[in-house]
Amino acid sequence: MVGEEGAFVLGWDEVLTEEELSMTLKVLCMSEEEFKEYKEQDGWEDDSDEEENSTLSNEALSRLKTPCKKLLYDSVLLTLESYGADLKAEQDLLNNKEAYEKLSRREQQALHVRYGQKRILHQLLELVK
Repeated sequence: MVGEEGAFVLGWDEVLTEEELSMTLKVLCMSEEEFKEYKEQDGWEDDSDEEENSTLSNEALSRLKTPCKKLLYDSVLLTLESYGADLKAEQDLLNNKEAYEKLSRREQQALHVRYGQKRILHQLLELVK
């Protein structure tokens, strides 16, 4: 369901791997009985047109059902915990010209990437509170 990378791709405005995330949330939020029924009915290929045409924009994420929002929220917290520093520490380093300039070019680029990833994850936390 998640694809080769084992991760979902989020952008500023929407989920870029929305099909994978939608299916994963749908399955993980089902009861055992719902899952069995869904699997028996070959529901994997026969989703409704409404679900196929919906996009996981930021607005749509904020309207998810509570169990899905909690699952996403908890997942984002776990992802943020995997980083060595929090968003504020990254921002402080970016704002500290002297410390920033001591970093190699590669370290500077990595800092910008991590900071951007964390900002997107914090935005997602706000959307699914």
